[in-house]
Amino acid sequence: MNTEQPTEETLCSANTCSASTPERGDSKKAALRRTPFSKFKRVHSNFKSPVQVTDGAKVSPAQEVAELERRREQLDTEIAQLEAEGCRVEELEHHIDMLHEYNDIKDIGQSLLGRIAALRGTTTRDLYSHFGLELDD
Repeated sequence: MNTEQPTEETLCSANTCSASTPERGDSKKAALRRTPFSKFKRVHSNFKSPVQVTDGAKVSPAQEVAELERRREQLDTEIAQLEAEGCRVEELEHHIDMLHEYNDIKDIGQSLLGRIAALRGTTTRDLYSHFGLELDD
């Protein structure tokens, strides 16, 4: 396929200039004339998918199993270290549950402050100072 840009000589013949719709049966030349003044040289190149295949997808199953076993050993080491420091799994689960509950309550409070601010025609920042709340929390 010729990717050179057509010149004015190839587009114009005799007294007519054919920069618009090409004649029927002239589809190969029409593809070149569709964007004759484009600054890109390869306007008519093949489509390249934006999805790129990574090298990680070409890992063999044996390598993947070895990597997963290495990761499991690393996590087991971290768990043993935390248990040696006095952390218990049940205690950590309790703390995580409490944090979820705290975040849910905080979200509801933020929503209520937003509604009150809208009703009063003020900002939530002003309501924080009105109710004695800290902006950082």
